[in-house]
Amino acid sequence: MKRNIVIATVTAALLVGGGTATALAVTGDEDGGQVKQSSVRVSDDDRDDRDDAADRADDDRDDRDDNSEDAAEAKAAKVTAADAITAALKSVPGTAVSADLDDEGSSLVWDVDVLSSGGTWHSVDVDPGTGKVLGSHTERDDDADDTAEARAALKGTSVTAAEAAKAGAAKGTVTSVDLDDDGRTAAWEVDTAGGNGVEKEWKVDAKSAAVVADTGAGDDSDD
Repeated sequence: MKRNIVIATVTAALLVGGGTATALAVTGDEDGGQVKQSSVRVSDDDRDDRDDAADRADDDRDDRDDNSEDAAEAKAAKVTAADAITAALKSVPGTAVSADLDDEGSSLVWDVDVLSSGGTWHSVDVDPGTGKVLGSHTERDDDADDTAEARAALKGTSVTAAEAAKAGAAKGTVTSVDLDDDGRTAAWEVDTAGGNGVEKEWKVDAKSAAVVADTGAGDDSDD
C-alpha cells in the first residue's frame, strides 16, 4: 500500500535583461526544511537513452528495459532495504509500512513510509549510498481509511518490514517492501532485482517470514 507522496515547494525568480533570462528553483519538504541531496546519482544521458529505446520498443522490450533499469539502480544502492528501514525508524519512531528504492530526478533514495503510534504518516528519505537520513515530511491530509487498513493488517503480523526485507534478500537484491493489506492472510510484498536484470515479486509471510513467489504477479518460480 505504498503511499507515494511528491511534496515540493518551488520558488522561481525570472530576471529578464539584455535578451537573456534565468530561473532559480528551490525544493524542500512540506515543513519548510531543506532536503539534502542523495550521494547516488542517476545519469541523465542514460535515462534519455532508456526513454528513447522504450518509445521504439514493444511491450516486451519495455519490460526488459524496466527490469534492466531496476537492476542497475539496485546495484548502485550500497544500503540494503532493511538497513534503510532501520535508519528511518531511528529518525522517526513508529512502524515501517513500506520502503522503495526511488529514482527522484537525478538521484536515488530509499523512500520509507512510517506510521506513528498517533496515526501520522511520515515519508523518510534515506541515502542509498551512505544510509544517512536526508529528510522527512508528514502527510497532513492523511487518509483515515488507509490508516485503519494498515493498522488492521499490522495487527496480525509478527514479522517487521525490515525482517521481510532480509528474508527477501535471499532471492535477490530487494528494491521494495510493501505491506499487503488486501489479502486474507497478513503478508509483505517484496520486489527483487537479479544480476541478470530480471525483476521478481515475492510474498513474505508476516508471521513465519516464509518466502514464496507472488503468483499474482505472473511468476510462479521460487528461485
